[in-house]
Amino acid sequence: LLPSSQSPTRVAWHTPPFGPFQMQCADCGTCFIISKCTKQLGYGTGTWIRPRAHVAPRIGATQKPASMAFLERASRMLAGDICFAALQKPTGRRARHRVRWSGGTSARAERDVGGRSMDVGGRSMDLYSSCAEVAAPSQSGRRRNVGNGQEEPIDGRAVEEWPRKADLYIMRTDGRSCSRETVTAASGCFSFSYPSTQQQMLVWKSRPKCVLVLKKLGDELSDQFLEVVRYLADEENMQVVVEHQERERLAHEPDLQQRLGTFQEDEQISLHLHIDFVVCLGGDGVILHASALFKRAIPPVISFNLGSLGFLTNHDFGRYRVDLRDVIHGGFGLEECSLPGEEVKGVYITLRMRLLCEVCRDGSTEPEQTYEVMNEVVVDRGANPYLTKIECWEHGTLITKVQADGVMLATPTGSTAYSVAAGGSMVHPSVPAILFTPICPHSLSFRPVVLPDYADVVLKVPEDARASAWVCFDGKQRQELLCGDSVRVRMSPNPVPTIDHLEQTIDWFGSLERCFGWNDRGAEQRAFAAPQQNRRPTQLEDY
Repeated sequence: LLPSSQSPTRVAWHTPPFGPFQMQCADCGTCFIISKCTKQLGYGTGTWIRPRAHVAPRIGATQKPASMAFLERASRMLAGDICFAALQKPTGRRARHRVRWSGGTSARAERDVGGRSMDVGGRSMDLYSSCAEVAAPSQSGRRRNVGNGQEEPIDGRAVEEWPRKADLYIMRTDGRSCSRETVTAASGCFSFSYPSTQQQMLVWKSRPKCVLVLKKLGDELSDQFLEVVRYLADEENMQVVVEHQERERLAHEPDLQQRLGTFQEDEQISLHLHIDFVVCLGGDGVILHASALFKRAIPPVISFNLGSLGFLTNHDFGRYRVDLRDVIHGGFGLEECSLPGEEVKGVYITLRMRLLCEVCRDGSTEPEQTYEVMNEVVVDRGANPYLTKIECWEHGTLITKVQADGVMLATPTGSTAYSVAAGGSMVHPSVPAILFTPICPHSLSFRPVVLPDYADVVLKVPEDARASAWVCFDGKQRQELLCGDSVRVRMSPNPVPTIDHLEQTIDWFGSLERCFGWNDRGAEQRAFAAPQQNRRPTQLEDY
């Protein structure tokens, strides 16, 4: 012990102590027990105590007087160096102990009375107590009011005398650290630091240079297609890329045809390295076609509603110049992320989850084909007269056997497509989930469910199935699944970024009302003509 009135008192051990020791504050009387020290503490390390609140501390063997009410609030170092415990408060004033733990060979502590802190660097724990509350059970016991001014004793220990809850932490089972899910150090309670998803904004670091323009099949939208291509090539001075058949149709425009780029089927795998964003003219089918063109990552997609329904196409073609200019140069500001003298501008986007689907044959786990779908993957009975029988596995566990016309796994984007027609829920596209929806199941209790996005589902045709099944991916690539074949479905790491018109939630509810007439009652309930008893009086009625 090296006392000093000029600087904090430092307790240092040149050799580890050989048992539990008690250190008592001469100012407030609080006893601290040093119950374990397993590592050598060299010179210059030890326990620091603020001299103004702690004068001439003493160390002796730990005792537990029979008349003392102990405050059993202890916290231990995870590294196993030292354990401190506040044992006694004979004075009547309230004190606060804050302990910070740190692993390693050194341990520093600062304790102060009346709300100051005890610091050992690292994690923290607050110890709150009142000396009067601790001493009360030993003097008169706990009592409660039973009415008429009478009291009766209460058996058992008070809450303040209960042991301190154990320290804990949480971690993800995939080995990644939890940044959103946290545990409060002082109380050990779980909390969320922020929502799992949020509205995203696309901001270009440099001006985009290359754009892919897609349109609906046929000659129906040829004029609108040519108008958009000329605007991007002439006014925005961008490299415009179109599909091969669309470039051939522009033979009557030789000057424009020479400036347009195109690609072959074997070059699709490298499209994402050159295309900055995609312009879609048509309905939802054009967006699905754009998703199929890019086998892996897909650039941002802006779509203009020129189709029959267009749930995903929220942009009006009459404003295509304004919307395309906003995409290229930025249309919305973001003050929260802007630097002094520099404004961040971009466009809002929605990252729509895709499903990675692998087809495995004859009981093998090696995929024969791989697809990425934006809406859903469907396994059905096809032309067979029997119900299809499908085993559903999730992370190696059999969860159910489907006996129905079929079953589908859909994304939140696909929840408003085939899944909602089969009785599934409509899910916001930013919700991280996979929808498990049966198709005409032979069971009244088989209801659609929503799985987390980390689900790994295998749909397998068992060996004892009466007939084969058929699978299709976003309505395409339809193929037969024989007995023993399976389809493994999980979240794809490559989402489809679609550019929002206003904001993702506003656009989504707007599509529900525009395409489905969601909650369209027709006539709204009218109010009563005269004020009723359950109405809140207006300002005029008060007078």
